[in-house]
Formats: sequence, structure tokens, C-alpha cells
Amino acid sequence: MDTLDAMRAFIRIVERRSFIQAAQDLALPRSRLSEAVQQLERRLGVRLLDRTTRQVAPTTEGDDYYQRCLSILAQIEEADSIGGAAVPAGPLRIDVHGTWARHFLLPGVPAFLARFPGVTLHIGEGDRLVDLIKEGCDCVIRVGQPADSELIGRRLGALEEGTFASPEYLARHGTPQVPGDLAGHRMIGFISSATKAAMPLRFSTQEGIESMTLPFSVSVTAAASYACLATHGMGLLQVPRYGVATELHSGALVEVLPAFAPPPLPVYLLHPQGRQRVPRVKVFMEWAEGEFRSRLRAF
Repeated sequence: MDTLDAMRAFIRIVERRSFIQAAQDLALPRSRLSEAVQQLERRLGVRLLDRTTRQVAPTTEGDDYYQRCLSILAQIEEADSIGGAAVPAGPLRIDVHGTWARHFLLPGVPAFLARFPGVTLHIGEGDRLVDLIKEGCDCVIRVGQPADSELIGRRLGALEEGTFASPEYLARHGTPQVPGDLAGHRMIGFISSATKAAMPLRFSTQEGIESMTLPFSVSVTAAASYACLATHGMGLLQVPRYGVATELHSGALVEVLPAFAPPPLPVYLLHPQGRQRVPRVKVFMEWAEGEFRSRLRAF
């Protein structure tokens, strides 16, 4: 087995955490995979895998080598795709906000994979901007203006935001008509993963964007908890409208200050230079954009 095939075998073993399952996936004898890993370990001079009777797991060095293998094989595939005639196939690794994905992406995944049966999709969830090259991701989808980077950005659309509260909360504190009425009101703190501080409420006014941080007695880092606490009267929150569509429909939350809604949040698909030419990445990008815009109409 040459080095590239050994890398592919090693990747599958790490992902399946099993020599047996990896061998079944690759239609190769288990002994062949064991020999491939031993070959790599001898060449590198380090142990790549910890083996037990129940599971296989990468060592620290093995995890680093796994990430590097993903990157190397992705670059080789990118070079091979220049002709543009290849059929979309192979592993596709993406990273998304979980809440966004469950509304706009995951419902359509069965149809996508039925259309491109040669593709296997790995979905990671997070809100940090992963190192696509090091971690072997093909692309990420992020809500908000992306920071400057070497990644290529494709704007998928924008999410309408609003300010919301429960009827119970408004009965106690009053319904503000303009942002200046918010003295004496409270918000639920949503802690930014980037700044580790509560994100201020933002309002669109004739003078521009007005930001204010209201007092709060509870803060969260998860969108689901944010909305749940709002329905229990803990304060104001600002989220994309889709995130509280169910609560708005049931009356558990109502919109306040609609004339001063914050600016829409852009949604971007980001990828390294050249990855858009890889067939499976190209078809995914086109599909994801269509899925998002189609499902956005429901909100």
C-alpha cells in the first residue's frame, strides 16, 4: 500500500474507531490496514493509535497526523479536479451553527444525498471559525460578517432579526415604543464566544445603529436557553426571527420595537481558495444556497 492509500486507510480507522469497520468500508482485509498503520508508524517514528479490545483511538501525535492527512488529501483532490469532469463523490466535511442547520440545512440532507449517492457528509457544529486547512474541512457556514481571513466568502443571504419578550414580562415592565423607553427594562445576557461578554441590544434609528446593554440577572451561551428564558419572563432578547418562530406563533413571545429592528444578519459560506472546484464541494455550495433561500421564505 503506497503512502497516500495508507493515509486514506488511517483516516477511515480514526473516524470509525475500528479496524474491522474501516476494513469493511474500504473492502480490504483487516490485516492490510494493520500493516498500513504499522508502515506509517515506522516511517514517522511515533505511535499513531491506542488500541484496546473494544476501541481504537488516535494518540496526540495520531490526531495531529490525522488532521494533516485530511489537509494533504484535500489538496491533492483539488489539484485533480481542475478538469471539471469528475462525478461528485467522497467525504464532504462542513462546519455550521447547529441551530441554523436544523432549520435551513438538515431537512434537505436526505434529498441531497439521494441525488449524489457517492458523497458522504460529515457535519460539525460550532461557532468558532475553524482552521479549514488544518482540520480538513471543505467549508463552513457562519452567521454574521466574517472576519478578515484568507478564506473565500459566498454570501447566501440574510436573516431578519427582532426584539422579543413574553406578554408576562411586558405586563410587568410596560411595552416600549422607542428605544429611549427601555430605562427600567431588563434583558437576558447572551455571552459572545468571541468577547466572553454579554452582547448589547442593537436598534436601527435615523441616527444609525444604537447599542445598549440593559441590566440582566441571567446569562446564557446557547440559543435554545436564551429563547426559553424569554418565554418565562426573564427579559428582552434579540435573535433572528426564525429562531423564535414557534414561540411567536403560539403567543409565548411577542415582538417589541419592530420599527427599530436591528440590521439583518448576513449568512456566509466560507471555503479555502480552490475548494469550490472540487465537484462535491461545488454541488454542495449550490445546493446549500438554494436550500437556505427556499426555506427562509417560511420566516
